[in-house]
Amino acid sequence: MQEIDLLVIGAGMAGLTAAARATRDGKRVVVLEVSDDVGGSARFAGYAWTAPSREVMDEVNPAGDETLRHALVDRFADGVAWIRSTGVEAREPVPVLGFGSGHQFDTNQYVDVCRRLVTEAGGEVRLRTTVERLLTEGGRVTGALAVGADGAAEELRAPWTLLATGGFQGDADLLAEHVHPRAGGMQLRSNPHSTGTGYRLAAEVGAATGHQDAGFYGHLVPSGITFADPSDFVDLSLYYSEHALLFNLENQRFTDETLGDHLTTMALLEQPESRGLLVADARVHRDWVVGSYVEGAVALDKFAVASRRGGRVGLAESLDELDYLPEEWGYDGAAVRAQVEAYNRASTAQEPVSPGRRRDPAPLDEGPWYVVECVPAVTFPFYGVLIDDSARVLGADGAPVPGLLCAGSDSGGLYDRAYAGGLASALVFGLAAARTATGGD
Repeated sequence: MQEIDLLVIGAGMAGLTAAARATRDGKRVVVLEVSDDVGGSARFAGYAWTAPSREVMDEVNPAGDETLRHALVDRFADGVAWIRSTGVEAREPVPVLGFGSGHQFDTNQYVDVCRRLVTEAGGEVRLRTTVERLLTEGGRVTGALAVGADGAAEELRAPWTLLATGGFQGDADLLAEHVHPRAGGMQLRSNPHSTGTGYRLAAEVGAATGHQDAGFYGHLVPSGITFADPSDFVDLSLYYSEHALLFNLENQRFTDETLGDHLTTMALLEQPESRGLLVADARVHRDWVVGSYVEGAVALDKFAVASRRGGRVGLAESLDELDYLPEEWGYDGAAVRAQVEAYNRASTAQEPVSPGRRRDPAPLDEGPWYVVECVPAVTFPFYGVLIDDSARVLGADGAPVPGLLCAGSDSGGLYDRAYAGGLASALVFGLAAARTATGGD
């Protein structure tokens, strides 16, 4: 049995942020990680961003927990300052998703620096380690029973335990239960080790979880292409969908695509067979398909990538050529063409369309037209362990579960059918967890 000040379960963005911050505050920390390396899904990211004000956050995420969403906005600048305090450069802010603001930084360098801060101060980061259960005493969580790579079990005692295992996107059954019956069939644009450990450990000690039907964060990707490498998580994501038109198998538009690819992704999951036809014209291809999604990101022709990798793609020199969509795809090409023409007429005449096109109502009337069949891919769910703005886990009665913290994608309540940054949340509430562990109850 080992006594420590903070036990962290999960060595991703949230867990390592909390561990490094608590270490700098003089606490002894042990971090447990199930995989072969630290970093989790943060290894595949590059920006910390969120809404620039409470007002914007309230507009884009009205159903999310008000206390959490305001804490994220209010403390984001302190989070960026923390990154810089570790010696990692966080660049000047750039626009993200049309409403957000964020900073590009080397996430790989950051997680490695955090690990070094912990170990050089005498703490530990243990890899290939699983957690069997949380330890409790008198209603308080007092640590965990961990099993190391050698199979040996050990009780680790701490006044505070942080759950930061990255969500449950790697568990098809939990996705089907808490996101959508077909959610377990989505490709995973995330590390494969986030399989719900934090969620299960919290539930076993009476934590509250939610919210059902809150959705998930993800992006559209070309159908029929399997991710071959983590670089595909970005290279295959069809961010430009917010400027294109998307049709379901009934040859109908079903959502306002312009509100964001991440929201369209949630909407497509609920359509027949969870697949759809994305149509862009030459303007969209020129301005958005081959451009950078975020300033500073590498530009990549997503249509060319999908074509080269064997996705269902097509190029129509005229709208009439949409009539010849392959029959085996399951769409009525003539009906899709008629819908595009009808949209273009209404757009040119500045007449309303349904669903609306709030942010890019321009017609798609410049040939050629680029067609890609797409499906949703998941990064992490919004359903999770409920917390307060101090990162304390809440019980079914709404009171904190003594000794238990949670941050990052293990937590729920922050987003509900909306999204304004994942790394930002891990950063802000990871720091909150460290503050709570440092200051006590």
